[in-house]
Amino acid sequence: MKFQIEDVTVYFPYDHIYPEQYSYMIELKRALDAKGHCLLEMPTGTGKTIALLSLITSYTLSKPSNPVKLLYCTRTVHEMEKTLAELKLLHRYQVESVGPSARMLALGLSSRKNLCVNLEVVSAENRDSVDAGCRKLTASWVRALAVENGNVPTCEFFERYEKAGADAVLPPGVYTLQDLRVFGKEKGWCPYFLARHMVQFANVVVYSYQYLLDPKVAGIISKEMQRESVVVFDEAHNIDNVCIEALSVSVRRQTLEGATRNLNKMSQEIDRFKATDAGRLRAEYNRLVDGLAQRGNLPLGDTWLANPALPDDILKEAVPGNIRRAEHFLSVLRRLVQYLKGRLETENVEKEGPVTFVNSVNSHVGIDQKMLKFCYDRLHSLMLTLEITDTDEFLHIQTICDFATLVGTYTRGFSIIIEPYDERMPHIPDPVLQLSCHDASLAIKPVFDRFQSVVITSGTLSPIDLYPRLLNFNPVVSRSFTMSLTRDCICPMVLSRGSDQLPVSTKFDLRSDPGVERNYGRLLLEMVSVVPDGIVCFFVSYSYMDAIVNSWNETGILKEIMQRKLVFIETQDVVETTLALDNYRKACDCGRGAVFFSVARGKVAEGIDFDRHYGRLVIMFGVPFQYTLSRILLARLEYLRETFQIKEGDFLTFDALRQAAQCVGRVIRSKADYGMMIFADKRYTRHDKRSKLPSWILSHLRDAHLNLSTDMAVHIAREFLRKMAQPYDKTGGGGKKTLLSQEDLEKMNGTEGMMF
Repeated sequence: MKFQIEDVTVYFPYDHIYPEQYSYMIELKRALDAKGHCLLEMPTGTGKTIALLSLITSYTLSKPSNPVKLLYCTRTVHEMEKTLAELKLLHRYQVESVGPSARMLALGLSSRKNLCVNLEVVSAENRDSVDAGCRKLTASWVRALAVENGNVPTCEFFERYEKAGADAVLPPGVYTLQDLRVFGKEKGWCPYFLARHMVQFANVVVYSYQYLLDPKVAGIISKEMQRESVVVFDEAHNIDNVCIEALSVSVRRQTLEGATRNLNKMSQEIDRFKATDAGRLRAEYNRLVDGLAQRGNLPLGDTWLANPALPDDILKEAVPGNIRRAEHFLSVLRRLVQYLKGRLETENVEKEGPVTFVNSVNSHVGIDQKMLKFCYDRLHSLMLTLEITDTDEFLHIQTICDFATLVGTYTRGFSIIIEPYDERMPHIPDPVLQLSCHDASLAIKPVFDRFQSVVITSGTLSPIDLYPRLLNFNPVVSRSFTMSLTRDCICPMVLSRGSDQLPVSTKFDLRSDPGVERNYGRLLLEMVSVVPDGIVCFFVSYSYMDAIVNSWNETGILKEIMQRKLVFIETQDVVETTLALDNYRKACDCGRGAVFFSVARGKVAEGIDFDRHYGRLVIMFGVPFQYTLSRILLARLEYLRETFQIKEGDFLTFDALRQAAQCVGRVIRSKADYGMMIFADKRYTRHDKRSKLPSWILSHLRDAHLNLSTDMAVHIAREFLRKMAQPYDKTGGGGKKTLLSQEDLEKMNGTEGMMF
């Protein structure tokens, strides 16, 4: 269908549209017109992705004089593939409706591990090894050697891609990662470098958050992107945590030992070069005298991660004189590693700011702030000069230089925290030095400054007014949408006590109470006998899940549950969890029914959908607060209070409830779906906690469902499931339509036109 939103003709590839999708597009268009940023919360399962893609691509078609480039950021490769599949459908419809002028180029960009077609390289077990394997075959000096000596291995795909030169282009179309690999194999070109090259010409690019938020990666991949781009962060409820992780570094004893090995190896290489090719070291020295600005002209195979700090003025300065010579630089790094080793030998927890730390480094080992600031770039330059290709072996020294550069660049928003052991295992010495970033706005600020519109969207952005403060920006549109439903297919309940009227909670003083564990077990036991197919349970942590499952096993509750449904458990091992999920789905498909135990903040809570019969009920055991004794969390809370006036309690509650909403939201993935949500903790009855849940959940939470015991919850579940079994009208009757056709939209536009 196609319809008008003001001066834009929107091409939408389905025959019907939800009213909230239409409202979402109107708000999104307002933000694009204003060339500003926006925050939009839209319930899960209401077609957020297709609404975004339709509006932004149609906006470009309607205004060909100033086309808008779309950078769509997802969290996982699975989400990237889903987005590109939707875009394929949309693109086909637009070309049918408009003709060849609607053609565009859209592609996904991922790491070498997901795009490489060279079987020898891609068979390595992890991403760093694949990257290093690729560099061993494609670095400029390796290829130069191969010209002289035919026995030196190179990558045939990269060689053919280089030979094709300007002819190596992707024809218009939408390419998933699989399509890129197939195209690369057909042509004999390297899909990874082809995608990297085509990103600057594409109309739509779908890639990971890291490519924009992690300055080390963004410096290479995203520096070409033009200002007239719209950036979309999808599923962005955790965006502040992603920003913080991008600028945080932790250093352990193993890191320092590895760094010492790296330095010894580099020292040997320098001696070898001095004997055979001293001119290279001299040329590098001269280049550093002139400054680092020329390094943008490196051959494609040699590009390395860019500087982890963001200020551009670094590029305009020359490298300090005392680290220009390679051997002097290595001696500086040795002193730094030695200093860090000494700091790790403490028996007390220490916490200090970057300024104090830099002064301490300067007074103890004579390394000043400017030398620290240039460590990462200087290491990069040296590794190129020494022609090092096995970069995966040099990760330790890269971590140390990453740490040094961040400490030398930022004076606020960071803390250095040294812990001699993990508090949960105090008898095992495991010292760690962490540079932890507290200010999420540092990593995302360049994105807000550089691009004309940034859209932050997710199913759980409540309370929506906290995000602008955490990320330090002013949205032109900030809106939360509710779900229009033909029937009440969501049934949230708050369970505050067991059948014996004892309160249930995962509060620290109550969580190991046998009465609470028994009541939680009884709740699940009652529910498995009432609810068909799949039930998903979320616990607040792995340790609590272990404790409660052990307790249920000893009291025989687990055995009774397993007579009715099979039980599967998420573990910290990805392979085991994937297998458990597959078998859980099989058990639901064959009618045996199953229960899946999972953990809030885990992999399953973030990315796996339990739609249809895979999730008819989700139980959230407790409120998933962060570990509040964590030193890093305490330092961040202190920073938020002092800088943004956000109270500790407010932030912790906001963080816990967005995780809880994320967990229970996995159960509804479309409007034809139905499911129940039980918040099993007496703290959810308090208004200040409950009110931070998204509006689309709160609008279905009745007062009668607020303070339930187990037997009342079972009764409500029976009634709800009986009601859901009745046939219903999908388009919605009774004056309130939940599916709009093209005529409905035209009528709506007509009445709006008459009103004005």
